[in-house]
Amino acid sequence: MTESANTLQGRKVTTRHRITVAAQQLTDAHGYDGFTMDELADAAGVSRRTLFNYFPGKLDAVLGATFDLAPELLERFRAKGPTGILIDDLLVLVQHIVSIKEFTREEAAVARRVVKSEARLMVAAHTRVEAFLDEFITHILEREGQEFGAHRAKLLVTVLACLYDVALRDVLDDDAGGERDLEESYADSLTTLRELLA
Repeated sequence: MTESANTLQGRKVTTRHRITVAAQQLTDAHGYDGFTMDELADAAGVSRRTLFNYFPGKLDAVLGATFDLAPELLERFRAKGPTGILIDDLLVLVQHIVSIKEFTREEAAVARRVVKSEARLMVAAHTRVEAFLDEFITHILEREGQEFGAHRAKLLVTVLACLYDVALRDVLDDDAGGERDLEESYADSLTTLRELLA
């Protein structure tokens, strides 16, 4: 990717993030039904046309961009990389997902509060996560073979998803003011779980 393409991609990520933060702050202040898309565009500092270029509707704007993994990362994972140990290679993928999220500690706290406050958002977020976990199950079976078992793959990705929530709570509840980042907290939670199950 050229430097200008990287710059353009960076601008898109920043704009998408700004829209989602504005949508979540408006939801937190006024409720999900308490603002219009025009008001969201104003709050995010974008035109209505730009807003709809990024998100088809309010629900998507509030939930933000879907999880996305670079094709080269998935290709390496399916080829049993980078370590050859399934759980460690899954950790690499999860940490990549966590690292590309730009939310500050305060923004993450608002996002969590907003999703919990509105049933429609909770259902939509759950549906998104389920679809994403199904993708992970597919990747695991492509890597390990069908004999690994879909049930085992589902159990594994479900546990990893639960660890994300634990790690996020640890970061948000950190009395030190958010000194630990989500990547570190997730890795620590996984290490603790492995020790407990050993």
